Amino acid sequence: MQQFLTVRGCAPTRWNVPFLAGLLAVLAGCSSPPPKPPPAATAPVAPPPVTVAPPPLPQPTHTSQAPTPRDYRRDAAKHLYDRNTQRIFAGKLPPLLYAVGVLQVDIDRMGFVTDIRWMRAPSHAPEVMADIERSVRAAAPFPAPVRMGKVTYTDTWLWHKSGRFQLDTLTEGQL
Repeated sequence: MQQFLTVRGCAPTRWNVPFLAGLLAVLAGCSSPPPKPPPAATAPVAPPPVTVAPPPLPQPTHTSQAPTPRDYRRDAAKHLYDRNTQRIFAGKLPPLLYAVGVLQVDIDRMGFVTDIRWMRAPSHAPEVMADIERSVRAAAPFPAPVRMGKVTYTDTWLWHKSGRFQLDTLTEGQL
């Protein structure tokens, strides 16, 4: 063993064997650990998709159980009267009216007006036509036609020269 422990031509002695062992231990402790391998390339983790619920559909405030457009016409006329209480002609109408118009109104399943068509327009009184159309649109939403889904109803507007009116469906008659 002595032949293996010679350092730089020095003969081994009792004191230099422990010294050399200690030196080797110190040098071994000073070495750095082997480098860690680089982390494997991983795809970025995407957060789970956020599911956004659609906003709830507006619910109709009033409904109509009318099974036919003719029955719905009464509910629509009452609705228009409720929205125009100050403009309804009370009592029997005089024999001569300023204007008479027949209007068709399309109502969707929620009670909103989708179209208005004149079947008999009071063309001599365009201001009356505009006022009637404005009144119908302003009264929306109408009672939702729950049994029919959507409806097209027709009513006759009886217009007095004072600007008040009656609908044929709820008229009190004429003198």
